[in-house]
Amino acid sequence: MEAVILILGLLFFAFVALGVYAGVKAIGAAKRGVDRTITQARRTVEDTTLRAKSYGQPGVGGELAQLRLALRTSMRATQEALQSGVAEDASLSESLGLFQRLSVHGRELDDELKKLEREPDRATVASLLPGLKQRTERITHSADSLRWAARDRARQFTDDDLDALNAQIDVEAGALRHWTVEPDEPVRGQEKPQGDGRYQGQRQGQGRGPADDVAQAITSPDPRRQTEYPWQKAARPETTN
Repeated sequence: MEAVILILGLLFFAFVALGVYAGVKAIGAAKRGVDRTITQARRTVEDTTLRAKSYGQPGVGGELAQLRLALRTSMRATQEALQSGVAEDASLSESLGLFQRLSVHGRELDDELKKLEREPDRATVASLLPGLKQRTERITHSADSLRWAARDRARQFTDDDLDALNAQIDVEAGALRHWTVEPDEPVRGQEKPQGDGRYQGQRQGQGRGPADDVAQAITSPDPRRQTEYPWQKAARPETTN
């Protein structure tokens, strides 16, 4: 009895622990989903603000907004391309590692541009713009190179697979078209008659006498009876009373 109570107690604690673990995992997943949603919303708002500043704000502030927008757009597109491609092509893992190192420089530049947007000394900021543009172009050029190289690689694999598939289809289509028989080739199971058929018929007709004709007439089938075919109904037997 004590063993049964002990087993039931262990099962109860196991179910409680499993429920607590599942609850913690569910809360963690929900928290990550909320954080992800908040991050995406904040990013969308910030991009919209930068886009509005780049078009509507003249001077140094508009140029800084354009640099930040170009940097963020290029880095985000490259990150999405590499992360989606590494699941199918493991060789992109090295490219993803290089991009993570490049992202460190991108975040540092974005933070610096963001601080310069609030800088009141516009003359100093204007003097720093050429160097900031050069750094932005170098980072975006490297990100674009990685992104387009990954896309070219994926497209080349797709083209190679399509070429191989087309070749297999052509071979199969050619095999399916070999249904005809050559004119000079005899059909299997049939042989060509030797010699002239008329000559053979004449030889078979020679040497027959009246007795043969009478025997043939007696043993020949009734002409009134037609050849039976599989689809014809069988004759119904007569019933006797």
